[in-house]
Amino acid sequence: MRKRSKGLIAGGALAGLAAVLGYAVWWRKNPSACPYAQRFWVEMPHPFITKARLREALAPEPGERVLEVGPGTGYYALEVAGWLVEGTPHGRLDVFDLQQEMLDHVMRRAKDRDLTNITPTRGDARALPYPDGSFDAAYLAVVLGEIPDQEAALRELRRVLKPGGRLVVGEILVDPHVVTFGTLRRRAEAAGLLFERRLGGRLGFFACFRAR
Repeated sequence: MRKRSKGLIAGGALAGLAAVLGYAVWWRKNPSACPYAQRFWVEMPHPFITKARLREALAPEPGERVLEVGPGTGYYALEVAGWLVEGTPHGRLDVFDLQQEMLDHVMRRAKDRDLTNITPTRGDARALPYPDGSFDAAYLAVVLGEIPDQEAALRELRRVLKPGGRLVVGEILVDPHVVTFGTLRRRAEAAGLLFERRLGGRLGFFACFRAR
C-alpha cells in the first residue's frame, strides 16, 4: 500500500512538472505579459539581476526623468523612484504597462511608501505615448521577451530617450521569454542603440545601451 501511495505521489509530481514545462514552452511560443492573477512570478526575488545591480547599470541621477516598461507590481520601481529624489524633489519615474491592474498595484505600494514621483501610463510598448527625447534613461527587466515585436519596442525606447540617453535591459535564463544577450544586442543596435557594457553572466545580466 505504501509503495502504491509513493508511486501515486511521484506520478503526481511528474505530471505537475510536465504541466509547468508545457506551459513554459507554450508561453515561450506565444509572447504575452504575465497576467495580474499570476503576479507572484514577478514578485519573487530576481537573482543575478538584483536591485543593487540595476542601480549600478542604470546609474540614475537625482532629478532625472526615467521610464520603466513593464513594472509588474513595483519590484524595481519603488527603489528607483526613491533614488531619483535623493536630495531633490524633482526626480520622476514613469511606469508603463499593458495591464491597468499592475499599474494600480504599483501606485498603491507607492502611496504606502509616501512616494509621489511615480506617474503610471497604460498602453502598448510598441507605440509609446511620449514625445521624442522625453527621458534621461529607461529600463525593463524580464519584459522584452513578452513583447510580440521586440524590434518595434526597442525603436520606440530609443525614440523617447534623449540623445545619449541610457537604456538598460535585464534578462534571466529561467524566464520562459528570455532574450539571449546576442539576440538583444543585435536587435538593440539595429534600433539605433549603442552597446556599452554588460553586468552579469549567462544566468542573468543587465545590458547597457545609449541612444545615438
